[in-house]
Order: sequence, then structure tokens, then C-alpha cells
Amino acid sequence: MIKTVIIDDEPLARSIVKEYLQDDKDIEVMQECGDGFEGVKAIMQHKPDIIFLDIQMPKITGFEMLELIDFPVSVIFTTAFDEYAIKAFEAHAIDYLLKPFSKDRFNKALKKWKEQHANAEPKQNTTALLENTHKQPEEQNRVVVKNGNNIKIIPVNDIHYLEAYDDYVKIFTKDGYSLKKKTMNYFEQSLNADQFVRVHRSYIVQVQQITKIEALEKDSHIALLKTGVKVPLSKTGYTKLKSVLGL
Repeated sequence: MIKTVIIDDEPLARSIVKEYLQDDKDIEVMQECGDGFEGVKAIMQHKPDIIFLDIQMPKITGFEMLELIDFPVSVIFTTAFDEYAIKAFEAHAIDYLLKPFSKDRFNKALKKWKEQHANAEPKQNTTALLENTHKQPEEQNRVVVKNGNNIKIIPVNDIHYLEAYDDYVKIFTKDGYSLKKKTMNYFEQSLNADQFVRVHRSYIVQVQQITKIEALEKDSHIALLKTGVKVPLSKTGYTKLKSVLGL
């Protein structure tokens, strides 16, 4: 039996997907969810093989929801995005249904997934999707993290600095740090370059948090933050930081 979860804030959209699935006796709808918070819990509970996911939803977007999932899952998007915006993730073999979609188009997407399911690795597909898709406007000013069973939204302006930590990134605020399974390169590309600077292979700093740059031995430097934290600067990072600061 193929397990699925439907995640969309529009009840009508969820009912259409559920109706289209009725003819397929191999698929069982485990749960319907009206937002990404519910979606995360449902996926971790039911471990579905495939989900039908809207992108623009209240609280958090579909992309942000996927970033919180540790369990590999295949995705078919059900979205009102125009086709131009969809091109960003069309290349990663994850299908999408542009609302309003017909039963025939739905069946084609489902058939495509079934044909790929035996050979594709959903986690790799989803990781590639999230790394290469441009952030939506509402996502550019926040970072969504999961601490245990709790989901936390961190405003970008609250971030002091970021530090590489194995396969994760530590995001430091006044309340301590949260872990995000992303790369430093991802944050370097997605954060505002005038506000956040990659000062070291392992560190990105919010410029407004810097109070002083101190020279150490052998032409090395550190940045002293308002919290008293000392962040090492590589030669390249020091040059980039001076440029942003106008020094």
C-alpha cells in the first residue's frame, strides 16, 4: 500500500486531490493538513511515500516545511504558481500540478512518480530542489527551524552569526542557537550580502553585530561582536568585510 498525505490550506483543493485518488486502490490517504505545521507532524507520524503539497500557505511555505523534514519523501506540488516560477524546480524530476488541474493531468503526474519511484531517491531530489530554488518573498526575511517537536520562525534581523557544524549550520541569536540542515554556501547565497558577510569558511556574521575588528599575530584578525563573541576572519573574509564596511 502506498501512503500519502495531502497538505494544502484550501479545503476544496484537498478534496479534489482526495477525489482524484479514489480510483487508485493502491494509495491510502493517511491525513489531510491545512498548513505546514500540521504537515511536518503528519509526515513524521505516517512516513508517507508521497505527499501532495501546496507552496503558498499560511504560517510557513511548502518549501520551508520540506526543510524541516528528516524523513525522505517524494513530492508532487499542487500550486497556483505560474509556469515561469515553476521552472526553478522542474529540472529535479519532481512533478507539479498547476491549479486548476484536470484528473487527466493528475493521473499523468501520479504515473510519472510511480515509474520513477523504484529508482529515484526522494531525499536527493528534495535536497537538490531546496538548494536550487529561489526563496519566495516571505522566506527572505526569516529562517524556519525545528527544535524537537517545536517549529520556530527566526527573523533574519535577529541572527547574530552562523557557524558551520558538520551537516548543519548553527544559527545564533540572543536566545542561543538553533540547528538548520543547510550548507554555509546556501546561507551565503540567500542572505542579504550587505547585511551578512562570509568572513570565514565556517562563519557568516551580521555586520550590525560587529563592534570591533582586532589584529592578531601573522596578519590574522578577529571580529568582536556585541555579545562578546570573537569570530575568526580568514584573509578573504577580512577583505570582504572591509569592503562591506567601506574601510
